[in-house]
Amino acid sequence: MAEGNLSINLWAEDDRPRERLLKFGADKLSDAELLAILIGSGTPQMSAVTLMKQVMSDCHNSLSALGRLTYDQLCRYNGIGQAKAVTIMAACELGRRRQKSATPERQRMDSAAAIYEYYAGLRDKGTEEFHLLMLNNACEVIAEKCMSQGGLTQSVVDIRLVMREALIAQATAIAVCHNHPSGRCQPSNEDKRLTQMLDQAAPTLCIRLLDHVIVTDGDYYSFHDEGLL
Repeated sequence: MAEGNLSINLWAEDDRPRERLLKFGADKLSDAELLAILIGSGTPQMSAVTLMKQVMSDCHNSLSALGRLTYDQLCRYNGIGQAKAVTIMAACELGRRRQKSATPERQRMDSAAAIYEYYAGLRDKGTEEFHLLMLNNACEVIAEKCMSQGGLTQSVVDIRLVMREALIAQATAIAVCHNHPSGRCQPSNEDKRLTQMLDQAAPTLCIRLLDHVIVTDGDYYSFHDEGLL
């Protein structure tokens, strides 16, 4: 008999994540159970929980990997159509935004770790993005801007535009950050050349370059921490 024809009280425990959440709290549910609540139903042969367990298994049980799935990739699963795929994508985006919005508006960017956490959303990007943090004397964020979006392996950055944005914001210090979709955080020769050019240009405008941080999913590289700035 299909789940839709059964009283909810007769469903298997595995198929009642809403009731488990109310009884035990959201923190006691697995990722698959929470996702099952969002999509609402599975297929006649597979519960919503089982379906999302399959998806999470294919993502190696990583929410970061889930967040990188495209609409077309999600729709390849039997039981996930347009509405469910969009719901999953929206939930992943809300998670990224929540993590970023929890950051105080004037958070101090006085370490590579702080910059890495600030740019948590970059870890899931499939193409390179280069971002500029404009800071005051206390290393607090005045403004932030994406300066370049590129391909899988590089993005083109104009040093003059970086300095222009810093001057407009009246920043006394800057930090830059970009991601490596490849998962390898070691800098390329182009990354080193760009950092050297920024380090040469910034002081001429009485601006300090604090760091250049390369982020990947789970790791980062800091030019400052490595003694290159």
